[in-house]
Formats: sequence, structure tokens, C-alpha cells
Amino acid sequence: MDTKELLKKVRKIEIKTRRLSDHVFGGEYHSTFKGRGMTFSEVRQYQFGDDVRNIDWNVTARYNEPFVKVFEEERELTMMLVADISGSELFGTRNQFKNEIITEVAATLAFSALQNNDKIGLILFSDQIELFIPPKKGKSHVLLIIRELLEFESGSKKTDIAQALKYMTNVMKKKAIVFVLSDFIADGYADTLKIVAGKHDVTGIRIYDHREEEIPNLGMVQMEDEETGEQMLVNTASSKVRNAYYAFNRERVDYFRDAFRKSGAGSLSCRVDESYVKKLLGYFKNRA
Repeated sequence: MDTKELLKKVRKIEIKTRRLSDHVFGGEYHSTFKGRGMTFSEVRQYQFGDDVRNIDWNVTARYNEPFVKVFEEERELTMMLVADISGSELFGTRNQFKNEIITEVAATLAFSALQNNDKIGLILFSDQIELFIPPKKGKSHVLLIIRELLEFESGSKKTDIAQALKYMTNVMKKKAIVFVLSDFIADGYADTLKIVAGKHDVTGIRIYDHREEEIPNLGMVQMEDEETGEQMLVNTASSKVRNAYYAFNRERVDYFRDAFRKSGAGSLSCRVDESYVKKLLGYFKNRA
């Protein structure tokens, strides 16, 4: 992808996702993810309805009229986007690939955090850590994250979610808001997730395609495993083959849901041809 085309794509995603974060998600994000507490801001004269417990008695005695302490939320939060860029993300049968939806969702979340003056960081992973961008504030930093989500080429097509979670918790010593974006066609990460979710506020966002749920009857079909490159002839006319694939997929979906539920982390699933806007908004509203 040349520089001109890349900048055009970045701009297109910025316009779409920033509008969403400004008009839809900004307030929901703020109310869902609270700051670390309340800090003293100033004192002002007492007004009817103020909590008498906030009266500053020293200032009140000095001026011989009631003054109250004003507190504000200590915001300073950090969002970490942990995005899967393995081979299986380069799949889609309707309008967009999974990796394109992951980029849009990540950008929307990043602009929501930017609107609330929070820091944003990025981890790209396959079965290894492909890229780490430390958390920072600012629009230029968010645009850098979008560029990497669009352009970065993975060195491996395989997936290891547990390793990505371990790395994230090693580099993030303080509590962070963590969004893991993947198709979660994997297992073996439940124990690690439980440890990470005990320290951080974790949400798993599963992006999937409807064709991954079951195989249609198309006769003999040449198929390729996107993570291993293995090619094989598959008899999709066989109900045994179709049922086995359906069971395999359900096993991975159930593993994802159970792992996040048992760890106390949040989760949501979004098909590539569904509105991730509605999914995210519903998730934020339920959590607030």
C-alpha cells in the first residue's frame, strides 16, 4: 500500500469512527469506565442542596459564611487495544474482512478514549507479539495506531491469545482498560485471562463471519487453512463433515464465552455484516 493510499484510508476511517465516538460513544465510554477516584478541586460558597459533609470548616470560620469543597473525577485512565492480526482475520464473505472491522472498532474505541483525555496503547499479535505501541495521549497518536492497524503485516499466520495477554500484563504495571479484538478461533487462554482480568478491566470482542458458523453443501471443495496454509479437498455434501465443523466452531465460541464469564471479564460478539455500533453501545449501556 503506497503512502497516498494509506493516508486516504486512515482519513476515511478517522472521519467515520470519530463521528461515532463524538456523537454516540463518548458519553457512554466515560460513564462506563470511571476514573480512579475523586480529587479536591476548589472551594466555593455553599448553595442550597449541597452535601453538608463537604463543608470546609476552616474557610467557613474565616469568612463567617459556609463554603464547601468541590471534587472532580481523577480521570487519568489508560486503554490498551490488543488486536489479532493472524491469518484467520483475513477472511470475510460479505462486504468486509474481519481485520477491517477490527480496525474500525479499535479506532472508534481509541477516539472515545481520546475524547476523555485518556491514554491509548496498541499490541498487535499473532502467535507472537508483532508490535507494541506504548500508551500516549493525542490525536496524532491515535492516527498512528490506525495506520499500524491498516498497514502492519504479520510475521506469522498463527494465533496465541494467551501469549498476547501475558505480554500485555507484563508491560502494563498499572490497571488498564483492555479490549482484546479477535475471532477467538483458539483455546488455551482461559487461565491466563483469569489472572489478567484480576488486575485489569478486560473486554473480549469477537469478530466473526457467518460462513464460519457452518459449512454449506457445495459438494467437493478445495479449502485452505488460513493459519497453516494446508490445503485439502472437503466433501461438504457429507452431513458428517458439516456436523463435525459445526461442533468444532461451537466449541470455540463456547470456550470464548465461558473463559470471559468465569474470569469476570466482559465480552461481546459481532458478525462482520452486523452493526458493531449497536453492539458496542448496548455493551456500554449494560455496564454503566
